[in-house]
Amino acid sequence: MKKKAILLDRDGTINVEKDYLHKIEDFEFEKNVVDALKIFSSLGYTLAVVTNQSGIARGFYTEDDLIKLNNYINDRLNEYGVNIEKFYYCPHHPEKGIGKYKVECQCRKPKTGMLDAAIKDLNIDVENSYMIGDTLADIDAGFNAGLTSILVKTGHGMETLEKLGDRKVEIYNSLYDFALKLK
Repeated sequence: MKKKAILLDRDGTINVEKDYLHKIEDFEFEKNVVDALKIFSSLGYTLAVVTNQSGIARGFYTEDDLIKLNNYINDRLNEYGVNIEKFYYCPHHPEKGIGKYKVECQCRKPKTGMLDAAIKDLNIDVENSYMIGDTLADIDAGFNAGLTSILVKTGHGMETLEKLGDRKVEIYNSLYDFALKLK
């Protein structure tokens, strides 16, 4: 049976936006995010992260650095009874990448490679699932993959509001505010 899921952007949605975050000591949850994720879990949603990480492509940090931080995030969430099923990430950038990371890939949002992989791997029911993020890339990736896109005003969300154009998207102050709506 297919599962309902919430695919989440990471930076600016789950954690406070800090350019090219890769150090555990710089990590900080957005306000009430743990409570929001607890609500989603209690409602039976499978949780996964889909995140562009061009800092890898630019040589600012390594894939190992990213994996360590993602594991740390999940370990912290596990303490509250929340589990991110899987972290998907795009380490590429078509212009600013270095070496093997300078490619035009299918995984970098707004393309749907990461979302498609999550949908397949986790057996996601697209019609009853969401993509939540703070940028147009997040919103468009969700739409492009057939999910319902939600914009949060945390991170780059306020700037994104001005760029939405005619996109039909629900907008919430935070992940927690959306969780309360679903509850």
